[in-house]
Amino acid sequence: MKGRPLVVFTVCWLCGSGLACALTGWTLFWGMIGAIACLPFLLRWIGMRGWSILVLIASLIGGAVHWEWNEARNVSSLPEVTHMAVEELDGYAAALHGTLDSDVRIDGDRADFQVQLDSIEPLVEDQSGTDPEIIQLPTKKERLMVQVRLAEEQEQQVAAAWRRGDAITLTGSLALPGEARNFGGFDYRNYLKTQYIHWLFKVKGASSVTATSPEGLGQFNILRWNDLVRNQLGTAVDRLFPEPHAGYMKGLIIGMASDIDPDTYGQFSQLGLTHILAISGTHVAVYVASLLLLMSWLRLTRETSLTIVLLLIPAYVLLSGGSPSVIRAGIMSMIGLYMARRGLARDGLQMISAAALMMMWWNPYFLLSVSFQLSFLVTAGLMIYMPLINRLFNGWPKAIAATASVTVTAQLISFPVTILYFNQFSLLSFVANFLLVSLISAVVLPLGTVALLLSFLWMPLAKPLAWVAILLNKLTFVSVEWMNSLPGFVLIWATPSLLWIAAYYAVLYLLLYLLHRGKGDMQHALNVEGDTVPLSHASGERRLAEMVQPGVIDTPTEDQRRSNQVLGNKSGSMTTLSASIVWPEYTSAFTARGAGYYGGERMSLFHKGMCGLLALILVAGLGWAYRTPQPPGTGVVQFLDIGQGDSTLITTPGGKHILVDGGGTVHFGNQESWKIRRDPYEVGAKVVVPLLKKRGIHRLDAVILTHADQDHAGGLQAVLEQIPVERFMFNGTTSGKDNFEKLLDTAVERHIPLYAIQQGMSYAPDAETKLHFISPDLDHSVNEGDRLPVSEHQNHDSVVFLLEMAGASLLFTGDMDAAAEQNLLYIIQDGSLAASFKQESNSFSLPSSTRAAVDVLKVAHHGSKTSSTEAWLEYWNAQSAVISAGANNTYGHPNPGVLERLQAVGSQIYRTDQMGEIQMRIKDGKIEVRQKLIMDELN
Repeated sequence: MKGRPLVVFTVCWLCGSGLACALTGWTLFWGMIGAIACLPFLLRWIGMRGWSILVLIASLIGGAVHWEWNEARNVSSLPEVTHMAVEELDGYAAALHGTLDSDVRIDGDRADFQVQLDSIEPLVEDQSGTDPEIIQLPTKKERLMVQVRLAEEQEQQVAAAWRRGDAITLTGSLALPGEARNFGGFDYRNYLKTQYIHWLFKVKGASSVTATSPEGLGQFNILRWNDLVRNQLGTAVDRLFPEPHAGYMKGLIIGMASDIDPDTYGQFSQLGLTHILAISGTHVAVYVASLLLLMSWLRLTRETSLTIVLLLIPAYVLLSGGSPSVIRAGIMSMIGLYMARRGLARDGLQMISAAALMMMWWNPYFLLSVSFQLSFLVTAGLMIYMPLINRLFNGWPKAIAATASVTVTAQLISFPVTILYFNQFSLLSFVANFLLVSLISAVVLPLGTVALLLSFLWMPLAKPLAWVAILLNKLTFVSVEWMNSLPGFVLIWATPSLLWIAAYYAVLYLLLYLLHRGKGDMQHALNVEGDTVPLSHASGERRLAEMVQPGVIDTPTEDQRRSNQVLGNKSGSMTTLSASIVWPEYTSAFTARGAGYYGGERMSLFHKGMCGLLALILVAGLGWAYRTPQPPGTGVVQFLDIGQGDSTLITTPGGKHILVDGGGTVHFGNQESWKIRRDPYEVGAKVVVPLLKKRGIHRLDAVILTHADQDHAGGLQAVLEQIPVERFMFNGTTSGKDNFEKLLDTAVERHIPLYAIQQGMSYAPDAETKLHFISPDLDHSVNEGDRLPVSEHQNHDSVVFLLEMAGASLLFTGDMDAAAEQNLLYIIQDGSLAASFKQESNSFSLPSSTRAAVDVLKVAHHGSKTSSTEAWLEYWNAQSAVISAGANNTYGHPNPGVLERLQAVGSQIYRTDQMGEIQMRIKDGKIEVRQKLIMDELN
């Protein structure tokens, strides 16, 4: 990095910000001391000395101080101005006055937008009986996320008329955003904090909202007009394309990713193609290159063309939604255009460093954005790694080799970030990106854009282009669906550590660098303007190292400038120029190389040995990251917090994984069609499956469904669709409802063996674990037509089993009712239960006259009063009891009487509604408990 001071300065700034983000208090202080102590040695290693070391230390400290300064400012002012505690404000009814500060997103029966708060008026009367005083906020205004629950279908049109910049009055209640309730779960509160939002404001009905259009200069709000233009473009796309093509094209052309069909998005996501569904650097590059080509057709001079395009880039960044990846590409393109205008050298790494520094100075929270991280890592990676990867394809045709080089480099660079956030990677991602990205970027995107523009002039002219785009989209959708249908290619990865990610990039670079050097020197090739080549050529051993310097674009000589001015009106020259400006990361892939560009010298034995060692380290590191993390010889029982429902993940000491129930989202009655959201919340897809993937669960050895009620079975649909399952165990009956029938059909389609649980059965996933099923005792004979029997008493027929693992015992009871508890106690006492196990050749038995004394009882039916009788609790005499219930649920679970009975038998009570996820680590009969939310009374 010597000779690139801005790059090193930016890296130090980012490291300082990262340390301040990850550490707090004294840990941050000592972390900074350690970083400052190591920094001079690292900088001397790359050849930087003297005063530059002090500047870079200042950059490291500056990044941390800037982050901390921003954190100190990013606090809510409401507790201070209202003189109320945060707990008191949660649920506080009020009327708000402010300004609408975002576009309005309408999805089914909900409208979401942001408000800049000016004043707040309490709705409760003062104790003296006088009207409450309106509280004016200070100069530093508060931003809130507003959620309006629409009461009638007509209110969708009312909400659609609200515009950014409107003066708005709302009546509703404040609410704290939800926090992460499971280990590794999504933290909505922290996410909103990065948007400088600390409160939700919930409104019932559009009638509680009054919006007034601004007057005077407020009418000329550029963001307001930008929203209007985007909406008009979206409407035009809807006229051109049917669904799901309309949502897909809106995401592709305008950046309206929220309108993309969820199933389509999921299919693309699994293949690592989501970058094409949102406006990114590729779109900006196509936009800038098209404009420059248009300027050449209009026979404008080079300087005029560059100036016009430079001024138009901010408009496109705004129009496309202003995501971090678009802002990055826009800044880099503007820098490149300016430097080309001035005839200066364009260094891609310096340009991307400038973009990162500007964005971090404007908003440090960009560092936490997945879009920011992927955009900068992939772009910088293409500049650094692609010159090393190019020669791996030197025997391929030039056009195919360039595409392959870009695809492989981008996938290798994005891989660690992909598994960090999405916990899965498809091996077909390389193929999908190689085949489809060029088609979508070079054909579908321009075709759709031209059709959209022509639709404003003459719709019949736009329709044929749209028809061609639809045909290509269908080809894309079919290809994506077919590739996703192939089994065994999607790998699930546990969330890796940042240290592992850094090691991955270092080992990968060293391996590619040695492969690059080991195959001999490169013959010098005559470069055109836009080639990625070093600024100078040294002699001796340094020549090759400089030849692979990434991201540097040669400065034209005076003769070249005159030649370019003469050729400035020719499309070929302008196309080459545009590519070098907007694709600085791609220039090494598309440089003209002759057949003799690479030398044919063979690798030495030393180089082969080092490459083999590094390849072995890389493969071993990938294998280590792929494994499911688990302490050796330890069993873990994880009671997930999935709201009002049940879901428990059991990991045995032998590394087997058993999921007991999957939660589910319960809907009451038939929902009106207009209320149905584009991507409705479903606990299996939104909570259970992501948690399984984050924990590196590659497959489930068993799924046990205690009964067919939606709050236990609903989430398993997503589990069976996305996670390989070895066996599916249930009570052998069906509820007769469509959702459960679909679940069983999915299991059959995926060739998952179905087991009807019968009292007396046992299941031993490994040597230290055994499950003894003690209920239900049902007749599992099928009805006529090979249909399962329908049970209308699913709670009573719940699967109940005793888990013996690593020297501890845990009883799982599903939603069994008091009658089932009484029946089970009776057959235990009369010896019928022991006899049923003997019939199955099992020696398991329970004491009939004394207490069983289990370590943990999973309390039945979320702590409902219909279960957990005194006799039942006294018999099992559990040391600990776990209750799975939703926070603030409408059922009143757990019942106070049940809590009293549990306390009476001396059980330590753990509740997911108060503690979030509860994990129990079991080894040698000892149980270590931790919970996600630490309650005040437990401190």
